[in-house]
Amino acid sequence: MSVQLNSYLSFRDTARQAMQYYQSVFGGDLELNTFAEFHASEDPAEQDKIMHSMLTTDQGQKLMAADTPNGMEYQPGNSHSLSLSGDDETLLRGYWERLSDGGTVTVPLEKAPWGDTFGMCVDQFGVPWMVNIAGQP
Repeated sequence: MSVQLNSYLSFRDTARQAMQYYQSVFGGDLELNTFAEFHASEDPAEQDKIMHSMLTTDQGQKLMAADTPNGMEYQPGNSHSLSLSGDDETLLRGYWERLSDGGTVTVPLEKAPWGDTFGMCVDQFGVPWMVNIAGQP
């Protein structure tokens, strides 16, 4: 049996919109399950919120997310970033353009001291991203 390490993002009431956005960025299949579907909350205000979602991208990566229930603390922070890296410059630049559109570029996507092209941004949902495009060996 194999093991996977997947990123699982938490939102407050915007998981559906965020995951639909990520599907528009990365393509792939998106599964969305509400609290009502799993009978996971008796709070009527939470029935349509996302209890679990999973995007399986066209490249085979998985990104998961959920809405944090009203009764749980939700504190967005800056201690976590998602990183995309590889040598497919066209694909990675396309991701960069879509992720940074409507967000904030914190480090422009440009040649880095280590020879790669690197940039950092925070998307419109407050999720920090790093993109690293491998340079020529």
